[in-house]
Amino acid sequence: MKIRRTGAYGVCRAAGGSVLLARGSQLSAFPGVWSLPGGGVDHGEHPGDAVVREFAEETGLAVVVTGIRSVVADVIALPGSGGPVEHTDRILYDVTVTGGDLRAESDGTTDVAQWVPSAEVAELPLLPFTARALGVQFEAPAVVPVSDEPVRRGDRVQRFGAYGWVTDSDGRILLARITQGYPGGGNWHLPGGGTDFGETPEQGLIRELYEETSQRGKISGLLSVGHRYDPAALGPEGVPLDWHVIRVVYRVRVDEPGIATVTEAAGGSTDRASWFTPGEVAELPLTELAQETLAQAG
Repeated sequence: MKIRRTGAYGVCRAAGGSVLLARGSQLSAFPGVWSLPGGGVDHGEHPGDAVVREFAEETGLAVVVTGIRSVVADVIALPGSGGPVEHTDRILYDVTVTGGDLRAESDGTTDVAQWVPSAEVAELPLLPFTARALGVQFEAPAVVPVSDEPVRRGDRVQRFGAYGWVTDSDGRILLARITQGYPGGGNWHLPGGGTDFGETPEQGLIRELYEETSQRGKISGLLSVGHRYDPAALGPEGVPLDWHVIRVVYRVRVDEPGIATVTEAAGGSTDRASWFTPGEVAELPLTELAQETLAQAG
């Protein structure tokens, strides 16, 4: 069985350099293993709100997000014979404590919350994503083969997508138009889309960029993390969707731009792609994500 989830986690350090970690309880998939505090993003929840909520639940501390550290993905075979294979997209934030008292979670997936001196972190058993985030060497888990089995999904749709603010050396901007009948149909959008099971956000974006526009680009940095929750969205053929998409946006540069064309692999949700000057973009009907990114990066 294949499971897909999105989690939000926080790196929180004390003045002396200690980092706050939480230990997995007997209710967790990995009891006794330490992790950055955090957990799954609820349906309709912004990832930044999720990390604040999870910190309160697991540590008793109130925190504020001070920055986005990175976005990573991993595929892990959960313990047990024939257990499920879980793909988790993890958004890592920097957070700062604003109040509360440190305590352990009660009857949850963690049983200890503790400030760990930086010199002692490497002595603990750590989940791989936590070790990587803290710069601790670890033995990489075995690669889990990804089958063709469909991902188990509930009635509500939570999707993880990677998108690009794509430019060339002349300052032009690459956009893709959403096909009528899809949410946002007729509006111009950032190239990108949902990542496949087993893909990192960067891999998914580069694939989607080529499928939607026939361009090959290089990612230069993470620009933003956000979400859109639309419980009344209508999908193709008017089918209602309880739609929640979690989106990361990267800066992408195309050094050798060509004519933008949509490939068959785009799957029909994109009907046109084109390069535009900033002045031309200002006259286009844009999705709210494209509008927000234009204001931030343009």
